[in-house]
Amino acid sequence: MTSLPSYAHPQALVSTEWVANHLDDPSLCLIESNEDILLYETGHLPGAIHIDWRRDLQDALIRDYIQPDAFAALCSRHGITPQTTLLFYGDKANWWSCYALWAFRLFGHSNLKIMDGGRDKWISQGRPLVRDSSERLRTHYPIPAKRLDEEIRAFYEQTLLHSQHQLPLIDVRSPGEFSGEITHMPEYPQEGVLRGGHVPGAKSVPWKRAVHDDGTFKSRQDLEKIYQHELGLQKEDDVIVYCRIGERSSHTWFVLTYLLGFTRVRNYDGSWTEWGNRVRAPIERL
Repeated sequence: MTSLPSYAHPQALVSTEWVANHLDDPSLCLIESNEDILLYETGHLPGAIHIDWRRDLQDALIRDYIQPDAFAALCSRHGITPQTTLLFYGDKANWWSCYALWAFRLFGHSNLKIMDGGRDKWISQGRPLVRDSSERLRTHYPIPAKRLDEEIRAFYEQTLLHSQHQLPLIDVRSPGEFSGEITHMPEYPQEGVLRGGHVPGAKSVPWKRAVHDDGTFKSRQDLEKIYQHELGLQKEDDVIVYCRIGERSSHTWFVLTYLLGFTRVRNYDGSWTEWGNRVRAPIERL
């Protein structure tokens, strides 16, 4: 089976079985990206490289992503070319691998896949892990002409306009975060957010509604029920998704863009850590 066939872009989501059968494919680069940046060292898929979402993809000083020249250097160092198919997987039901995939798409890379169920699914099936560092022959990745900031990324001002004009906004955080009862997930440390609540007009659709208990994505029909029937969204709608720093909302961005075929979805990566701290930013609570 080459892909999971019922989705809008079925080539973007593949099974663990498909990955196991393509471990030796030279045109494929496996990328593990986890919330726990030390997890890769304990064992990873054969041939997989490690992308640290914070160190490798984010500017060390300014809250922003790396510039196109740094992205080209990162890809070149890991033996990636613009033609390489990148297959992402990771922990936390693929939150962080979707975040990494979204960041690579931000720089224009187009051949992108997610392994359904992520790292936990692979391990639960007794499939092999290795501890040796995987190295690929260095390549020359040309510097992208630009980041796709306008196409797939939203900023505070754009999100505010969405709110004011009652355009589709999806808050993918937990119900407690959305209501304002808490300012962060219970199992996570407080990250300095001063106010709780949500962007006025946003709809609460926690990211985990899109997956089964094992972290695999729900069927297209089930996803359509959530996002199209319940929310009334149309595939042509201009949709902005957000969470706390953009990682959970990248997961929902992947669902809407690749699995359901929405054509205009942007990830507000500033998310609640920006909105909840910004002076005079409007906030709703339940």
